[in-house]
Amino acid sequence: MLTEKELREIVESVIKELSQKDIKISTPESPQEKEVKSYPVSEDESYLPDLAEISIEEWCLVPDPADPEGLKRIKATTPARIGLWRAGPRYKLEPWLRFRMDLAAAKDAVMKEVDPKLIEELGMFTVQTMVRDKDEYLTRPDLGRRLSPEAKEKILASCQKSPQVQLIVVDGLSSTAIEANIRDFLPSFLHALKGHGLSIGTPFFIRFGRVAVMDEVGELLQPEVLVELIGERPGLVTAKSMSAYMCYRPNKSTIESDRTLISNIHDKGLPPVEAGAQVAAMVKKIYDAKMSGVKLAMAGV
Repeated sequence: MLTEKELREIVESVIKELSQKDIKISTPESPQEKEVKSYPVSEDESYLPDLAEISIEEWCLVPDPADPEGLKRIKATTPARIGLWRAGPRYKLEPWLRFRMDLAAAKDAVMKEVDPKLIEELGMFTVQTMVRDKDEYLTRPDLGRRLSPEAKEKILASCQKSPQVQLIVVDGLSSTAIEANIRDFLPSFLHALKGHGLSIGTPFFIRFGRVAVMDEVGELLQPEVLVELIGERPGLVTAKSMSAYMCYRPNKSTIESDRTLISNIHDKGLPPVEAGAQVAAMVKKIYDAKMSGVKLAMAGV
């Protein structure tokens, strides 16, 4: 049986040998080999590209498709993992590694914490829901909708009462989404809001929060319109998607249909700078109509 040292020496020897030449990978279409593709070895002894930099919408590994342009058009319309070919009934190595990478990014987005330095940079203070840790956050959604007694006390002591607009930032199910979007979203939103002639209260950050935590904030501060930025549940397409929930005078009697939503705020969806302006425009509509959610939609505003 090989020792760990012997195994490492063998692997290093193979890598060194491969780094001195191009890697030839055959892609047969039939029992006879019909095509050979060459993948040049880079100086860092790695012949595979950085899979994180490959666009799924452009990545096609089907050998000699009957309609290359048609397949290209189809892939451009969806981030679904089509046209990535197979090794027998399984994924090829590169698509499988990319799948694992995207899955890991989604898990990290749920389990990581928003960087406290970012919250400090934005000039916000932090409060917490009734949730004690991530495990409880994932298993007790009800506690993520309720503020802790300490949080309520701090909010009342630190925030303006009855503002025209109140903004809260909530980690939700993707801390990555907040970190990726908030710096670009916030200046755009505040500038557009000012242009609409609306003033804002004291923004703050809520840790371990769910969407409906905005109702408790509404009860405490009684804003005309409350805006909640929250990280969306991540998937294999992106872990950076943020949502903006808006509600007219939210309170303990608020139901889900009372909320207005702009979602998919991220670099490959609705860009955060553009989203800031759109959310501000929607806040103005809600403020003027004195309604939100389904009622606002039914009014045709």
